[in-house]
Amino acid sequence: MTDSIVKIEGLTKRYGAVQAVDGVDLEIERGELFALLGGSGCGKTTLLRILAGLEKPDSGRILIDGQDMTAMPPHRRPVNMMFQSYALFPHLNVADNVGYGLKREGVAKPEIAARVADVLALVQLKDLGLRRPSQLSGGQRQRVALARALVKRPKLLLLDEPLAALDRKLREGTRFELVRLQEQLGLTFVVVTHDQEEAMSMASRLAVMNAGRIVQTGTPHDLYERPATRFVADFIGIANILEVEAGRWLALRPEKILLAAQRPDTAHAVAGKVVDIAYEGDRSLYRIATDARGVLLVSTTNIARTRDGLFRREQSVWLGWSDDSGQMLDE
Repeated sequence: MTDSIVKIEGLTKRYGAVQAVDGVDLEIERGELFALLGGSGCGKTTLLRILAGLEKPDSGRILIDGQDMTAMPPHRRPVNMMFQSYALFPHLNVADNVGYGLKREGVAKPEIAARVADVLALVQLKDLGLRRPSQLSGGQRQRVALARALVKRPKLLLLDEPLAALDRKLREGTRFELVRLQEQLGLTFVVVTHDQEEAMSMASRLAVMNAGRIVQTGTPHDLYERPATRFVADFIGIANILEVEAGRWLALRPEKILLAAQRPDTAHAVAGKVVDIAYEGDRSLYRIATDARGVLLVSTTNIARTRDGLFRREQSVWLGWSDDSGQMLDE
C-alpha cells in the first residue's frame, strides 16, 4: 500500500474557452521527487498553482496528507513554492530574504536566526547571509530561493521550472544538488518542467501532460522503455514511430537499431543511405533514408572512432533490429 501525501481527484480548471486542466487524477507518494512534464500550455503550471492554492479549481478535490485542501487559502496549506523568477527582494540581504516568511508569521527572532543559519548551511550559502541578491550569481540566487522555501519546513515543496534561469553547465550540477537535498531532507518535491532531460535525470516518478490531461505516469525508465502512446514515445527522448498495421505502431529508439555496412543477422533488416550525421562527442546521431521505412534516426557510441565516425554521408548501409527492440503502441 502506497503512502500518498497528495491525492488529486477529478481536478478541472478552465480559462474562458481554454480547458487548462481536464479531469486530472493523481497520487504523489510521501518523500518522492515527482515531476510534471509537458510542453508549453499543457496545464502543468496551472496544476502546480492549484496545489499551492494560488488558483481555485472549477471542480475536483485536492487532499494533502489526508486533509481536504481544495478551498484552503495558500497560507494555511503545508506547502511552499519556489517560483521560476525566484522573486527575491532586492533591498533585503540573503538572510532577511530567507527569513521573511518566518518574520511575517511572527516567529521569534532567535528562532528565525537559527533556522535561517541552518538552511543556509544546507544549501552551502552560510557565509553569504549579508549579501544582497544583486551580489550573487544566478546559481546562488537559485539556492537563496530554495532556502526561503525550505526554511518554513513544508510537507510539500513545489518548484516551478527551478533550473530554467541557469546556464546549461550550472543546470547539470544543480540537478544533482536538488536530488541530494531532497533525499537528505526526506521532503516531497513536485517539480514542473518542460525539459525532459531534467525530469528524467531528477525524478523518481513523473507524469507527462498534454492538453490539460495526464497521459502517462511512471518511473523515467518505464516512460522511456514502455511509452503508452505515440505522444509519450515522441515526447520522451527520440523515437522512430513505425506503423506496423492499421491502428498499431512501433516505437523504436535510435540506440536499439544496429547500423552496419553489411546486412545484419537480425529479425528485421532494411537497406538505406546516410543522409546526415550529428557528432555529439560520446555518440553520433545518424539520419538514414530508407525505401521501406522512410527516414530513421540511429544512435551509435563513438568509442575508438574518429571524429567523423565510422560511417559517412551518402554511404549505403543496413539497419537491423530484433522483435523485442521496440514498444508496441495502440494509439
